Amino acid sequence: MKNNVILEKLMFKTPRLHFIKLQQECAGKTILITGASSGIGEQLAYLLAETDCRLILVARRAEKLSMMKAEIEAMAAKVEIFSADLRVDLELDAFLDFVHRLGTLDFVVSNAGKSIHRPIFHSLGRDQDFTRTMAINYFAPVRLVMSLLPLLKQSGGHVVNVSTINALMTPMPHWAAYQASKSAFDAWFRSAAPELNSNGIAASTVYLPLVRTPMIEPTAAYRKVPAMEARQAARLISSMLYSKKRTWRPWWLWPVQAASIFTHQLPERRN
Repeated sequence: MKNNVILEKLMFKTPRLHFIKLQQECAGKTILITGASSGIGEQLAYLLAETDCRLILVARRAEKLSMMKAEIEAMAAKVEIFSADLRVDLELDAFLDFVHRLGTLDFVVSNAGKSIHRPIFHSLGRDQDFTRTMAINYFAPVRLVMSLLPLLKQSGGHVVNVSTINALMTPMPHWAAYQASKSAFDAWFRSAAPELNSNGIAASTVYLPLVRTPMIEPTAAYRKVPAMEARQAARLISSMLYSKKRTWRPWWLWPVQAASIFTHQLPERRN
């Protein structure tokens, strides 16, 4: 465990958060966070709670959102909450109508996502492994960003895509559903970014390593693997809001990318 702590300090160095710059950038601004009721989204909401902004928090758990609203509004930020499963078209439509009625939007943090680690032969008869990951990791954020572009163009806004290093690595066995869906939105967003920039909208992607959140708890193998803390990830995302940096990725990613080319073939060699 001690070795893990040392390794995590080396692996997960993040930019220093200049809170004064963050306060200045967020003052009077409206910030939308998807997947806001747990993990990275929750930590980000509480971090931004200390700035003079208006937060729009969307997630499935209405009770948790109500509790967060009460706690955050005791600090500096104002909060709007909306309970929705963004995989469901009618619920996504209702949420987008809600945001448009609010009238202004400055930041979108596309954070909601679903991870799945399962061998292909364990997914036989489980089409939902693929439809659900594509729905939340690709179709929902595409529809959300496309719908909100007019508001973002009007404000000179900023979209932050909370992505994963998996999107930059050679596709790996057991990750077909997750890696395909995250890579799909990553490719879409990188393709759209120049057009967003030319219309005055900043576009940033944060390629996160494994982050210790409720999403990874069902996978027993992750409990002993070094991981970034959710609050660290939230601080990193917050720094992107004022720095407007286009991408962030771990310093050690390139050797892992190289190694993934070779490890990709290991299951094939065992058969």
